[in-house]
Amino acid sequence: MKKNFLAAIATSFILASPLSSHAEEPAEILNVSYDIARELYATINPQFIAHWKEKTGKDIKIKQSHAGSSKQARAIMQGLKADLVTFNQVLDVQILADRGGFVAKDWQKTLANNASPYFSLPAFLVRKDNPKAIKDWNDLIRDDVKLVFPNPKTSGNARYTYLAAYAYALETNNNDDAKAREFVGKLLNNVAVFDTGGRGATTSFVEREIGDVLITFEAEVENIRAKYGKDDYVRVVPSISLLAEFPVAVVEKVAKKRGSLDVSKAYLDYIYSQEGQEIVASFNNRVHHPQVKAKYADKFPDVRLIRVEDVFGGWQQAKDTHFKEGGTLDQVFTKK
Repeated sequence: MKKNFLAAIATSFILASPLSSHAEEPAEILNVSYDIARELYATINPQFIAHWKEKTGKDIKIKQSHAGSSKQARAIMQGLKADLVTFNQVLDVQILADRGGFVAKDWQKTLANNASPYFSLPAFLVRKDNPKAIKDWNDLIRDDVKLVFPNPKTSGNARYTYLAAYAYALETNNNDDAKAREFVGKLLNNVAVFDTGGRGATTSFVEREIGDVLITFEAEVENIRAKYGKDDYVRVVPSISLLAEFPVAVVEKVAKKRGSLDVSKAYLDYIYSQEGQEIVASFNNRVHHPQVKAKYADKFPDVRLIRVEDVFGGWQQAKDTHFKEGGTLDQVFTKK
């Protein structure tokens, strides 16, 4: 019995030791992403699979999950086994670092450009020939204009829209916050439907034919035009907009247990590679890679982009001021 007891202790020690704590590399990984990135990552995945096979001789499958970015972050904290995240808002990755250590504390320093391999901006999609003559943010508060964009409570996409409109109102009203609140309140009251995510908003505007203007990422605007007809829809880029970053991170708390750390890191590195950036740019996202950026420069009109840090003090302060319960968003939105 004593020998059995000592053997059991030894076995337990071996199982708990660092040398044996790494699980065997899994046959598949899960990328948890934002709502309108389905087609982008469906295109990236087979290219990465071939890249990984060539590099390592190993096969890998990649599963996808798509929904509103904030909803996805909550799902991971509630048990969704994501190996990596490709989100559209810094806050939704940061909460995974702050609560439960799902993501490394220094996640923004692990990859270039604050761990954002590409970027976009809120832009407008209007119907053929732009019948309401929409040119800039001030046109969106007119009584004869109805808008479609997601709910800022559930969608990172919509938070960019809200903050971009707020920044525009501050700039055009000499930083008068009362006037900015009034402006954004009118804009919110012109929304015909608040969907939970960006793809739902696209469906409402294009397929259900609700509203005069869809506000979404410029990349989604152009992808809609490519799918549904460039002659039937017009892209309108406002005079100023908000820099929309798309942060990525390995969910180390999950990946270490599953043995997927190396392949998950390689997946994110691939998005930064010239080959990956070519795919990203082909889906109308703005990229950082110098050669790819130059190649696609004609696709993207010049626009002055404002950073959240410059106007709102960073995402955490923006959240505390605007998006928490009872914050500015709740105060200015009183649906008539």
